[in-house]
Amino acid sequence: MRRSTFLTLVRASAAYDLLLTAPFATPWTFAVAHAQLSAVNASLGGAALPAFGPFHVLFACLMGSIVLVWSVLRLRAPSVALGRYDGTARFLFSTWMAWALTASGAPLLWLFLVPEFCWGVAQWLPVAQDDGGSSTARAPFTNAAPMRSSRGG
Repeated sequence: MRRSTFLTLVRASAAYDLLLTAPFATPWTFAVAHAQLSAVNASLGGAALPAFGPFHVLFACLMGSIVLVWSVLRLRAPSVALGRYDGTARFLFSTWMAWALTASGAPLLWLFLVPEFCWGVAQWLPVAQDDGGSSTARAPFTNAAPMRSSRGG
């Protein structure tokens, strides 16, 4: 994939995160989101979500807050490296969502798990150079071409 296309993908994933996690950023917005997510889970055939205590809400809001900051960073300064880190984080999140799905059977988790994993895969696709169509391989976390020695190697 071209570098410019990849950076657009990084921005799109950041915008997706911004929209999806904004309700998790404060206890007040999370209360509304929790009720809505519970209703969606029930409509998909699952049980209502359990009530959250203050510590549960704290961790949900911490996650929401950090993802919002991470999203703004990727929107303002997208890079191949940030896309790779985000892809890695999405694989970790997908793993924990799959664990929760296995433990709870909550159908709501599929609505988060599938897109999360797909964003992760997309942000680990190979990125080509944008200078005249060269497809020189890039190191996974950099924009730099492989280094050559001063002896012509």
